[in-house]
Amino acid sequence: MSSASDNGAGLRVGFIGIGRMGLPMARNVLAAGFPLTVFNRTPERCEPLAAAGATVAETPSELAAASDVVVTMVADADAVRALLDGDDGILLGAAPGLVLAEMSTIGPLAARELAARCAEHGVAMLDAPVSGSTAVAEAAGLVVMVGGEAAAFERARPVLAAISKAQFHLGPSGAGAAVKVGLNVIIAATTVAVSEALVLAEEAGVEREAAYEVIGSSAVASPFVEYKRAAFLDPDGTPTAFALELMAKDLGLARALGERDGVPLLGAAGSAQAIALAAGLEGPGEDLVRVADALRRVAAGAKPKLGEKE
Repeated sequence: MSSASDNGAGLRVGFIGIGRMGLPMARNVLAAGFPLTVFNRTPERCEPLAAAGATVAETPSELAAASDVVVTMVADADAVRALLDGDDGILLGAAPGLVLAEMSTIGPLAARELAARCAEHGVAMLDAPVSGSTAVAEAAGLVVMVGGEAAAFERARPVLAAISKAQFHLGPSGAGAAVKVGLNVIIAATTVAVSEALVLAEEAGVEREAAYEVIGSSAVASPFVEYKRAAFLDPDGTPTAFALELMAKDLGLARALGERDGVPLLGAAGSAQAIALAAGLEGPGEDLVRVADALRRVAAGAKPKLGEKE
């Protein structure tokens, strides 16, 4: 983790979106020594940060006025739009030269639209989504993929380095967002494949732990397979890290991009069907590993809900 004394000394940071991922990310910004102002629609979520020395803003506009770099980590593009505009929005309080590191997963089409909107107000927006779980966020081990102006990236990089192990500038606006939705296509497909393999093994009489041990030791092993081990083996005892409803949203972004560019995302379509099944049977707020539980339910006679909205 970088420190403000080593890089970006004097940068004032604003952080909006103190949720499952945002809280540990903001904590790491504060721990790196940056003066931090935070905002969340539910102010109570800011209390741990306030206790650690952060300032809590009453509005996004107030936060922007007190910041040189603003980080947003929210649910989707509509949430970002709501933060940018209006009488209390970021753009009202932003001084020319502010860098907005938009770290949510919003897709490249929305990223380019919002970057153009920010540019009209002298704000340089980076699409800077992350790869990694909540545990990875706590350890400042995320990977950041960035699209936008190189100069803005360099200005924001000390802040990004405080919350990540690697930062990649991939090109113009939308580049980071495009790579992110591609990564989530892989995550969805891996989740579905592991779920199917586990349930097939279980139905054949193999213990779940033994089957997962083989998967984790085989040629298909990966960091994702390893850090999801506990969740797959004990889904009831493991907190949600990536909700089914968020993956459904991300797969929708990927498929929309594929349709625009003429890329047939056949694997993403199949994964979206499996995610919809799990959301219908297990609940949209449950973790991705619940795909396996949904398959178990179907194997036991539950009626699949493949027509659920993706």
